[in-house]
Amino acid sequence: MWFWEKESVEYEVFKKYEGALLSIGVNFADAEVQDALEGCSYDLEDALRSAIEYALWLSEHEKEIFPNALLIRALQDNWKPKAWRDKYLELPMFESPGQRWWNAADKMWGRDVRNQLVVDVFFDGGGEFIKFSNGKEILVKTA
Repeated sequence: MWFWEKESVEYEVFKKYEGALLSIGVNFADAEVQDALEGCSYDLEDALRSAIEYALWLSEHEKEIFPNALLIRALQDNWKPKAWRDKYLELPMFESPGQRWWNAADKMWGRDVRNQLVVDVFFDGGGEFIKFSNGKEILVKTA
């Protein structure tokens, strides 16, 4: 499974877009999604950007999004983005649940208190976790 090797260029590109794809509902544990990712021989970044861009368009036009199918199609058919903007990744629609939690904690507790209590919000093994300064971790879903 060369794609999932943390030293690979593909993995680095994937990590850049992972949060946005998770936020639209892509299930990276799905075997078909994993096969499509591993089978994408070139232009991985273009395919990932295109999937995100198309999900944004579908959302703006109030159409249903089938996230796994959308990503698989983008990867298999080597989609190219039409009008990609890096700022898309900053849209609230593409914030991961952990990022939404992080922002809500800032509003609720204030930045200083949040930063004293929380060390990091991170992905691990398909889940998103909050790591507290006392060393404890909790799933974002649980929080």
